[in-house]
Amino acid sequence: MTRFVLVAGAWLGAWAWDEVAAELRAAGDDAHPLTLSGLADRRGAAAGLETHVGDVVDEVGRLGLTDVVLVGHSYSGIPVGLAAERIGERLRRVVFVDGNVPVAGESFLSGWPSDPVRASIAAHAGFWPPLTAEEFAGQGLTDEQIRRIVDGATPHPGATLTEAAAPRRSPAELPATYVKCLLDGEEPLPAVAQLLRSDRWELVELDTGHWPMFSRPRDLARVLRASAADR
Repeated sequence: MTRFVLVAGAWLGAWAWDEVAAELRAAGDDAHPLTLSGLADRRGAAAGLETHVGDVVDEVGRLGLTDVVLVGHSYSGIPVGLAAERIGERLRRVVFVDGNVPVAGESFLSGWPSDPVRASIAAHAGFWPPLTAEEFAGQGLTDEQIRRIVDGATPHPGATLTEAAAPRRSPAELPATYVKCLLDGEEPLPAVAQLLRSDRWELVELDTGHWPMFSRPRDLARVLRASAADR
């Protein structure tokens, strides 16, 4: 049995993993979807990047998990990657699902044409508003899946997106799998491409969009289980 802690990206909570978690549990694994501070049922809680790192580390400790696979989607690759180095020997592997990775001195918005995002955060009391339905086009999602995401999304705490990461060591030292969703661009981000040179990292491609927990939950669960297989 493999123990997974599943963390979705911006605007989403633990509910985003419902189908993937069901697939993992049906296969005999242990799945723990996590909602980060300030989102979904934890909406309203103050949060910065370190808060989100602490959310992940605390969940592993609270549940007494060992040999754990941390899974971070999109934005959450940053706090999950930072948490992975902090839980030490409790970690089995970290999986980045079409996600960002922690880079020293850089934030989620580094490298973005970020002025519009920062302006949006400032105009919405420090939170980044969720995408509209139209902005999910071309990502392999059905209309019903898009409605589910839009209906469940909550504004994302802006400070988590603007605060710089401070990894204690290179993420290249972590045992890691990177899942690249090809409808969101065939090439990984430059920082990810650099890390994939490490012999501790592997690349897996999925022919779907940026939200595979909705568009391809069974296939994503299969990838997660394979990533945790004995090596």
